Amino acid sequence: MNNKYKPTIGLEIHAELKTKTKMFCNSKNDPEEKSPNVNICPVCMAHPGTLPTINKEAVKSVLKVGVALNGKIADFSEFDRKNYFYPDIPKGYQISQYKYPLVSGGELVGVKVTRIHLEEDTAKTIHDRGDFSLVDYNRAGVPLMELVTEPVIEDGETAVKFAKELQLILKYLNVSFADMEKGQMRVEANISVAPKPQMNADDTQINADKNKLGTKVEVKNLNSFRSVGLAIDFEIKRQIEILKRGESVKHETRGWDDKKQITFSQREKELSHDYRYFPEPDLPKLKLSEIKEFSKKSLLKEMSELPSGKRERYKKEYKIKNEDIEIFIINKELGNFFEKTIKFFDNDKNLIKLTSNYITSDIAGFSKNSDNAVGKIEPKYLSELIKMISTNILSSRGAKNILLIMYKNGGSPKKIAKENNLLQISDKKELENIVKEIIKDNPEVVEEYKKGKKSSLQYLIGQGMKKSNGSANPEVLKEIFESILKSDFNNIEV
Repeated sequence: MNNKYKPTIGLEIHAELKTKTKMFCNSKNDPEEKSPNVNICPVCMAHPGTLPTINKEAVKSVLKVGVALNGKIADFSEFDRKNYFYPDIPKGYQISQYKYPLVSGGELVGVKVTRIHLEEDTAKTIHDRGDFSLVDYNRAGVPLMELVTEPVIEDGETAVKFAKELQLILKYLNVSFADMEKGQMRVEANISVAPKPQMNADDTQINADKNKLGTKVEVKNLNSFRSVGLAIDFEIKRQIEILKRGESVKHETRGWDDKKQITFSQREKELSHDYRYFPEPDLPKLKLSEIKEFSKKSLLKEMSELPSGKRERYKKEYKIKNEDIEIFIINKELGNFFEKTIKFFDNDKNLIKLTSNYITSDIAGFSKNSDNAVGKIEPKYLSELIKMISTNILSSRGAKNILLIMYKNGGSPKKIAKENNLLQISDKKELENIVKEIIKDNPEVVEEYKKGKKSSLQYLIGQGMKKSNGSANPEVLKEIFESILKSDFNNIEV
């Protein structure tokens, strides 16, 4: 990044809330509905004479997010009309919040939050049908949370970190599916670049005001975390190039072209007065402090453990790797499975770490292309498997084979091990026969080892593991190989 310019970024993040009905009517809120224009009614279609009613659960959802971010819950709040004419707004205005949001302030991953408010979503417009467009009003009126950050972010990486953590919180609170690919969480970035102030030797400023921001450009259509980071970093570079040419950045709304990896101009940016906000006359004012279930104490009772708290607990109690912790934070099903499994270990840290390793590597690998994170594995049987591994009843390879069978079919690892001859063999007499056979079958590798190529021994051990179907104890195998190879092995009988 050019050190003569200072980028300033603020985010606006919209998230569709997971309520049974829409924001101001009783039409079904179903993001999975495939048929167009079925979840609609006279209210969300703006028929004359209809009146909206506030969805209480949607209000509570936003307040929970506010509490999670240490924001201030409003004592008084109201809804406003945001006026603009577009096919996706049947009323000709959107019911939103302007002066009195539900939540003010807050902070997440070091980024300060300005406000969190509630509004209704727009319909979905489809433009890819040739010379005409279609509008699906199933989404019109769905409860939509909007969070606005302070303009304190300076790069795409920080913006992505904030958006990812917010998505986790929304999922942990169970207030939104927050799936960016399905449009349930949308990120818009307000980006400006200004020259950094230059200072004299005596620390007096010789150019731009240090608090002055550049011209703000809003970038829309960011439907993945990758797009958020790339679009912000591209736009910063674009604006710097404009300023270096001595030109002015245009105050506008731009889109993101994911194929070309560039932003493109859409329209001039509207200002708040362009929307002619005024209080919604058909909805009552909200005195939140008078509603008991909206108090912070009541909200906290309904809230589960948050990602930040879970991270600290895992670090303190389990002493597992940070990489493993993040996997358990992001994939709640794996995290819950991990906790259920380690209950069988009486706080044995070695068994806990071993469990974490097998879940985050092997089990997570099995489930990469599946919606079922743990397959048919039961916690008690995974704990049984881990104990078998730690006491050398199973080799690492044998354990992996058993784990895959458990994932697909379930069952006890002891039973599976016996049925598939996977119990680890440590008996030297039994393993000697395998070793002698491997030596007879691999004379060239043996000769290489005798000439000093140490990696040849690992190959021979690998062949022994393969011969035993993964059940041989590799340490014992190594010991036998070394012993025999140091002796006269030319007359070995198998």
